[in-house]
Amino acid sequence: MHLGKRRTFKKGEFLYHQGETDSCFYFVLKGHVQISAFRQDGSEFVLEVMGQWAVCGEGAAFDGSPRFSSAIALEDTDVIVFDTSGIEEVFRAFPELAVALLRITAMKQRVLGIRAQYLASPKPEKRISELLNRFAELYGVREGGVTVIGISLTHEQIAAMTGASRVTVTRTLKRLRSEGIIEVKGKQLRIIDPARLML
Repeated sequence: MHLGKRRTFKKGEFLYHQGETDSCFYFVLKGHVQISAFRQDGSEFVLEVMGQWAVCGEGAAFDGSPRFSSAIALEDTDVIVFDTSGIEEVFRAFPELAVALLRITAMKQRVLGIRAQYLASPKPEKRISELLNRFAELYGVREGGVTVIGISLTHEQIAAMTGASRVTVTRTLKRLRSEGIIEVKGKQLRIIDPARLML
């Protein structure tokens, strides 16, 4: 932590914008960050929602190219901002940081590969189920025999992340509730039967 600068982003504040160039990347201490890419027509495609201990913005920070996505705080979010200027010296002094970043990059590639497989599915219901399953694995907390997804997801966000319509998201979540696979309490999604979720 002492190698970066701690900063708080308010809800709705951008950590960085698509198209800009800078040398910073971000480690999330608390809160959630939405990563989105905006098309030329202004429509938004949600790439990911990241929570505690996630790293974002490292690709453009290291290669110096314009950012291909934007990051916005979904709630008040605390991060450590790292600057890649002079990072070689930091890696020499703290090689464990370089190893940690490589492991994070490998995990993100794995997640993107799995997402690509499901996004190729013609069935939007499968894509929605895969998203819920992945978020349960990444951010789920076991409580009273169920897995509580520790991120509040709107139907619009789920639709944007799966390429499904909002109507399809609503219909799919309703079916999963009626079959006793998930439940919704307030804004929390709770997975009751993970095995049946991916059938």
